[in-house]
Amino acid sequence: MPTSILSTSSTLFPHLSPVTTSSSHSTLRALPLSFFPRNPSLKTPLSMNKRTSLSVRSTVAIEKETPQSERPDTFLRESDGPSSSIRARFEKMIRDAQDSVCEAIEAVDGGGKFEEDVWSRSGGGGGISRVLQDGGVWEKAGVNISVVYGMMPPEAYRAARGENSAEKPGPVPFFAAGISSVLHPKNPFAPTLHFNYRYFETDAPKDAPGAPRQWWFGGGTDLTPAYIFEEDVKHFHTVNKNACDKFDPSFYPRFKKWCDDYFFIKHRGERRGLGGIFFDDLNDYDQEMLLAFASECTKSVVPAYIPIIERRKDMPFTDRNKAWQQLRRGRYVEFNLVYDRGTTFGLKTGGRIESILVSLPLTARWEYDSKPEEGSEEWKLLDACINPKEWI
Repeated sequence: MPTSILSTSSTLFPHLSPVTTSSSHSTLRALPLSFFPRNPSLKTPLSMNKRTSLSVRSTVAIEKETPQSERPDTFLRESDGPSSSIRARFEKMIRDAQDSVCEAIEAVDGGGKFEEDVWSRSGGGGGISRVLQDGGVWEKAGVNISVVYGMMPPEAYRAARGENSAEKPGPVPFFAAGISSVLHPKNPFAPTLHFNYRYFETDAPKDAPGAPRQWWFGGGTDLTPAYIFEEDVKHFHTVNKNACDKFDPSFYPRFKKWCDDYFFIKHRGERRGLGGIFFDDLNDYDQEMLLAFASECTKSVVPAYIPIIERRKDMPFTDRNKAWQQLRRGRYVEFNLVYDRGTTFGLKTGGRIESILVSLPLTARWEYDSKPEEGSEEWKLLDACINPKEWI
C-alpha cells in the first residue's frame, strides 16, 4: 500500500485524522464526531424532508467556520465538474447516508430528534452536523458530514506525520469529504457504534513540478458493547463481511484485522470493543470500484446495527450492569483522548472543545483496581477485548 503524501488536521478537514498502521506508513482516517462544529444551544428539531432554517453560531479554530441558515444543494465548487464526478457522487452518497441513518435512529428512539448545524469554511466547502442527546434510547448520537477544501499548513503536516518524519513539510492543497458517527445507547446491553467513510484528494503545490494528484478512500464500522451476545456480534460481522465480499473476498479478513489492531488501548492491553472493519489509504483498486464499496459499507450500517438495538434497548438491567457499562465507556474515553490522533491533534492545536469531545459519552466511570470476576459476563467481554476472536 502506497505511503500517504499528506496527513490531516482537525481544523482543516473536520472529518479526517492521521493514523499509523502496522505497515508503518502514515494513513488517513475519519475523525470521530470531534471535529464537526455544532451549536449545543440549538433546540430546533431536524426536518428530514425540507431545508431547515437554523440559528447557529460560528466556531473558531485555525480556520473559522461560518454558520449557515440552511443546507445548500452542494458544498462543492463549480470547478469540480458535473454531478457525475467522483467528488459529486461521494458527496451525494454521504448526504444520503446521513439522512437514512438519522431517520433510522429517530424511528427507534421514539421521541428524540436530531439538532442540526450547517456551516461553511472560507477556504471552501462546509458541513452538516447532527446530534441527538438524551433521547429515549440513545444517550448521545451524532451523524455528521463535511466537504472541505484548503491547504495543509506546515505545522499541521509535522504534527500529522510525526516529529521524526524525514519528509520536508510544506503547504499541500487538498479536498476531503466524509461522514462520521458515534452512537451511545443508554441500555448497558445495547452496544455503542462508530462508523466513518471518507474520500481524500491532494494536488501538487504550485511550486512543485510533476507530482500528480493523489486520491484514496478510507473508513470502517466497529461495535463496542459492554456485554457479549454472540448472535449480535455474529450478525454485525456477517453484514459487514457480506458488504466486503461483494467486491473482494480478501477485504473482510484484512479489514477485520486492521480494525482489531487500530482500536487497541496500549496501556490497558485490550481493544476498545469487538471490532468490525477498518481500512485506509485505499487507492490500489479501481476508483469506481472503491466508490461503490464505500457506498455499500454506508448502506450496511443500519442493517448491521439497528436489529441489535431493537433486541436490546428495552432489556431490564441492574445497577451492576450500568456500572460495568460506565467502566467500558471509560475505556472508550481513554482510547479517544490518548490514542485517537484526530482528537489529540485538535486538543493540541486549539480546536473547539465542544466539537472535539462530542464523540464522547455523556457519562463514564473509573474505579480503582476494578477487575471482573473470572467467568462472569463482564469477564467474557474483557477477555474478548484482550484476545480478539473470529466471530464468523
